Amino acid sequence: MSIQHKPTTYKLRELGLSSDKLDRHAVSITDRLVKAGFQAYLVGGCVRDLLLGMHPKDFDVSTNAEPEEIQALFKNCRLIGRRFRLAHIHFGRHVIEVATFRGPHVKHDKNDSHAHKDGRLLRDNVYGTLEEDAWRRDFTVNALYLDPKKKTVIDYVGGIKDHQNKVLRLMGDPTTRFKEDPVRLIRAVRFKAKLDFQIDNNTAEPMQSMAPLLKDIPAARLYDEILKLFLNTQASQVFEMICQYGLFKALFPQTELCLQKADSDAPLLLIKQAMENTQTRLKNNQHVTPYFLLATLLWEPVRRLSEQNRASFSSDTQAIHAAANEVVAHQVSRIAIPKRMTTPMREVWALQPRFHKQVGVRCLRFLEHPRFRAAYDFMLLRSQYGEVDPAIADWWTHIQTLEPAEQKLMTRPSQFKHKKTPRKKAIKTPPSDS
Repeated sequence: MSIQHKPTTYKLRELGLSSDKLDRHAVSITDRLVKAGFQAYLVGGCVRDLLLGMHPKDFDVSTNAEPEEIQALFKNCRLIGRRFRLAHIHFGRHVIEVATFRGPHVKHDKNDSHAHKDGRLLRDNVYGTLEEDAWRRDFTVNALYLDPKKKTVIDYVGGIKDHQNKVLRLMGDPTTRFKEDPVRLIRAVRFKAKLDFQIDNNTAEPMQSMAPLLKDIPAARLYDEILKLFLNTQASQVFEMICQYGLFKALFPQTELCLQKADSDAPLLLIKQAMENTQTRLKNNQHVTPYFLLATLLWEPVRRLSEQNRASFSSDTQAIHAAANEVVAHQVSRIAIPKRMTTPMREVWALQPRFHKQVGVRCLRFLEHPRFRAAYDFMLLRSQYGEVDPAIADWWTHIQTLEPAEQKLMTRPSQFKHKKTPRKKAIKTPPSDS
């Protein structure tokens, strides 16, 4: 790869950075690699986030040492991946990812690269130099290399300038780069929301036309990306953007089709409210269950299908079960939602008809169901948009505030419901003598 320009080197103090903020395990890895004669730097999101004054969740290392050479230096190292060969170095539960510098897409005797005819990279284990690695990354702000020893940041691609201007810019031709890895479409949206950056016009222009390429991404890889996408404090903005760029249709095609056919905005508003609730909880440091949000995203196709096929089943619950099986089977072929998520999703959906029954022992037992709280929250969300009578929602809200004895009284059939008032016998008047 030809040299684009000489790198610009910045002192950490110039950028307002302190080496005290660096992860000690990541620094120890770079130290050992350098002592062994290799180059090693902190790279990517950790450098980008440090420049924003954030505390990075993960610290990644990039080096010219190949995976087997890294493993030989660290007993606590495990090599993973086929598509991208990586080294994971474990410090208890803490893991530092170490990647070898990537080079251009050409065949080498000892390296391994393979691309699909559409331009998508199937494997990328072609190793190269520091500069080649920089130009192979996605966005300029993710291609900054921090040298802990020299206390400097190396910039080959103008990443510091884009960072200061709060711009997300793909290196090279955006269409080609999106074709190489369509997941970059998702990453662009996520970074825009997370960092409050603007997507460069040239980068944004082909995004909508590139969205269908997400259908070719392995379903297992998309699941992790979806969690990162939605489980953040800007979930509402993320949802708006993935709809704007056509990504939602590629990720949740059944829901998109139902939203297009909907007679009102209620199904869309329900999803938007779920996104708002998610970001509010995260901002308040409250727990968020991913399956609940996924259940919301897939509820409309489940609801519509269960209503269409209701006549074929003896109960609403059975109809929902059948619809859930069909919708989930289709969705996991697109996004590999694991069983530990689909099982509670199905339960939340299947429990919805039980909120319409407010009499008897079964009603009291429902309050003790392990999935009651999630099902109740889901019902409340539905009631906001006309799917459930607000009086029903109020009834279930109220009963949870009562003592067991009061709950029992509240669920008892009315004493007049099955009792018939006895008729008074007519008093016969004796005939008069007149």
